[in-house]
Amino acid sequence: MKTIDARFQIHRSRPGTGEGLFAALPIKKGDFILEYTGTKIPTKVADEMTSRYLFEINEQWTIDGSPRSNTARYINHSCEPNTEAEIEGDRIMIYAIRDIKKGEELTIDYDSEYFDEFIRPVGCKCPAKTHR
Repeated sequence: MKTIDARFQIHRSRPGTGEGLFAALPIKKGDFILEYTGTKIPTKVADEMTSRYLFEINEQWTIDGSPRSNTARYINHSCEPNTEAEIEGDRIMIYAIRDIKKGEELTIDYDSEYFDEFIRPVGCKCPAKTHR
């Protein structure tokens, strides 16, 4: 288990999902959690990459969040997420959409394109009762 800042821990998640980001402290609905960081690259370049850590800002720009220094890269997919991303200018900010308990995994809906390309072929591993 890695503690990367006082609010989070990174450790193994559910089988088939690798590491996940977990709340070390309670987080309130509406709280800013963190920014999805990385190198800003043209979306046309990103479309040719095989990385699973690409987050599109708009048709022109994408964030390559593959560096391990991007703590948000550890937020796994859920069909019933507890966080959401908001694009603010050219930055991707992640907020809690409900209260998150200490020890709970932070999750986000990876959206249709990612889901269809990477998750659907192997089956969704999220804890949601209903899946797409």
